[in-house]
This record gives sequence, structure tokens and C-alpha cells, in this order.
Amino acid sequence: MDLHTYQRQSRHTARYPGAGSNPIYPTLGLCGEAGEVADKVKKVIRDRGGAFTPEVIRSLELELGDVLWYVAQLATELGLELEQVAQANLDKLASRAARNVISGEGDLR
Repeated sequence: MDLHTYQRQSRHTARYPGAGSNPIYPTLGLCGEAGEVADKVKKVIRDRGGAFTPEVIRSLELELGDVLWYVAQLATELGLELEQVAQANLDKLASRAARNVISGEGDLR
């Protein structure tokens, strides 16, 4: 599935207050879902000695899907296309790699 199709299809399930003019709700949802991903990875380190079992990977796949859904909704709320966001990110990273500044700090390096 391409990102354009995902963004359009996921929008059909966007049921939240002010959908269409509310970037705050998907921003908060994105933070919550990213936290759930981090928590599951933390528990792999704490409880499983760092071993990512097929069950854990499947659980993370579902949580990452939730993260993607919120990213898609936030992009839509801001009038952005996911494909545009993804391409801009790849361009930024390629520029940093070409300038040997992948490491470091700051958005504008």
C-alpha cells in the first residue's frame, strides 16, 4: 500500500472532536501511541533480556500501526500529504549524510 492510499483510507475512521480542524487531538494521540511503543520495547529489555519474540513483534506492529494512523491524521489536519512528508524527510537525511552531519544536534544541521 502506498502512503497516499493509506492516508485517504485511514481518514474514513477519523472520529474525534473537530476532525477536519483539530490538529491537537491527533498530536496527543500520537504521543500516547509512541509512548505505548516505547513501553513495550522497555519491557522487552526489562523482562525478556532484549529478545524480541514473534509475539512481541506482532504487538509492536499493531502499536506502530496506531502511530502511523495518528501521523496520517495530523498530516491531514495540517494539509500535508504523507508522501510529501516522507519525501521531505528522505531529502533532509540525504543532505545530512552528504554533508556528514547525520550525528549531532539541531534541526537545521
